[in-house]
Amino acid sequence: MPLITLPASLGAAELVVLLGDTHRGFQACQRLIALGPGATEAVRAGLAHPDPRVRAYCCMVLDHLMDEASVPVLIAALGDPAEQVRCAAAHALSCDRCKKGGCRPDAAAVLAAALDVLAGDESASVRAMAVEVAGRWVHSHPQARAAIERAAAADASPAVRKKASWYAPGGTIYRRTEPGSAQAC
Repeated sequence: MPLITLPASLGAAELVVLLGDTHRGFQACQRLIALGPGATEAVRAGLAHPDPRVRAYCCMVLDHLMDEASVPVLIAALGDPAEQVRCAAAHALSCDRCKKGGCRPDAAAVLAAALDVLAGDESASVRAMAVEVAGRWVHSHPQARAAIERAAAADASPAVRKKASWYAPGGTIYRRTEPGSAQAC
C-alpha cells in the first residue's frame, strides 16, 4: 500500500481529527509534533475527542511539546476510560527523552495523581507506567519511595513488581539515578 501524503495545508485542528484514522494517524501525529508549540492548543482540545486513538495520540504529541498548560490535561488523562490513553498520559508525564522544550512536570503537580494510579488502576500496563512517573521522585519524596516499595513487594502483576523493583532502593534504576551517581541523568 503506498504511503498516503497529507496535504501541507492542513492545520493543527484538522490534523488532530486525522489522528483517529488508521492509515493517516501516525503521519498526522508527526506533522503535529513538527508544527511545534502552535499545535498544542488544538492537541489539548483533542484530549476531549470521543475516539481513544485520537486522545492517545494527543498525549504522545504533548509528550514532545510539553508546556505548563498541558500538565493538568495530561494529569486528567490519567483517569481516561481507555487504557491506551492512560498509558500514553503516564508516559508523557514521566519521559524526559521525548521532550523538545525545557518544561518538565514537577512533583507538586503530578506525584499525587501518579501514586493514585499506581495504587489502584485496574490495568497492569498503566500501573507499570505510573512506576516510571513516581520513579522520577523516588530519591526526593518519601511517599514516592514508599509507593514503589509497596508495588515491588505486593502488586498483583509480576511485571509491575519487577519494574517497581528496578526503581526501589537497591534496584538498577534507583542506583543509576541516585544523586551523585556518575550515571545520573
